[in-house]
Amino acid sequence: MQKIIKILILFIFLFVIGIFYISLKRDTNYDTSSLINKITPEFKIISFDESNFYTRDDIKKNNYILINFWSSWCTPCRIEHPILMKLSQTKNLTMLGINFKDKNTQAIKFLSELGNPYDLLAKDKNGKQSVKFGVYGIPESILINKDLIIIQKFVGPLSFEDYNNIIKIIE
Repeated sequence: MQKIIKILILFIFLFVIGIFYISLKRDTNYDTSSLINKITPEFKIISFDESNFYTRDDIKKNNYILINFWSSWCTPCRIEHPILMKLSQTKNLTMLGINFKDKNTQAIKFLSELGNPYDLLAKDKNGKQSVKFGVYGIPESILINKDLIIIQKFVGPLSFEDYNNIIKIIE
């Protein structure tokens, strides 16, 4: 009888693990590969100083735009920051920094210490805008062309290899 109970418990455990695994595989809410080569989603995000909003029309004016989701509490954001500073010197690229679920004072301190690479600065206080771009962790960056097509998505901190790929695309 104990052997049957142990086998039953094992089957229940494997069943639960199987259901969990299948649900993870099917969860495409945060799968960003479907965004590549698609038009940028409509968005309206408040500027960091809360004086206005940025929309898709605001970024349409540029040849290339890099949208970077970052936060002061994010260690990988500090790691990628020198690459963002280097990208900010590129003529053919406009950078929109979206501060993600952060305190204003901490974000200001972060940019004061490390420099502000962004041409446009916005904030996503509750994380709702980032979902439109498939962002599920930060840092994440999205490269968009003048036709508002998402060319590339970078999950995690930008590397020097990413920097070189971005430069090749925009030049």
